[in-house]
Amino acid sequence: MIEILATLSASAAAGMRIATPLLIVGLLQGTSLWSQVPILSHISPPILFACLSCWSLVELLASKKLWGQRLLQLVQLFMSPIVGAIMGLAVASATATPSWIIACIGGSLALVLQLVQVGWFYRLRGLPLWAVFLQDTLCVALVLFAFGAPWQGGLIALILLWFALRSAKQWYDWYHRGIKNRAKKC
Repeated sequence: MIEILATLSASAAAGMRIATPLLIVGLLQGTSLWSQVPILSHISPPILFACLSCWSLVELLASKKLWGQRLLQLVQLFMSPIVGAIMGLAVASATATPSWIIACIGGSLALVLQLVQVGWFYRLRGLPLWAVFLQDTLCVALVLFAFGAPWQGGLIALILLWFALRSAKQWYDWYHRGIKNRAKKC
């Protein structure tokens, strides 16, 4: 159970940012860097470190501007399921659960959280700066919790999933109210 909660925590971090969680995982592994991480273990550590550091910096700086949020959302929407699966596999390597189930759960959670971010972005016409700082903080905290305190990290990931479901319900109601209002005007 602890491995599943750690997987949820790490995958939720991948649902917010792409390179930052992977960079933190590599740095937490010490001198072995990404040797324990599936897929990334086949890439040269210096090249991977440079790429992840550069993209983390882009995520950090570009997310503060409206055009940067749009650019990042395009990349993150397509990459979050892949990174979520990698993060889930990296954290839950000792679990008895088949790796394809872990990868599917991690990728799905990351995609759902990314879709919620995109939805709020378009509904609010850009994310406020406080929300972006909250995303950055949560992303780092979830990765650290995945390794150090999986119960707390898993609980935060489940709360984020609950928030995603509540957001979907709110958008559904908002959309149908708009349809009813347009029908009344006709």
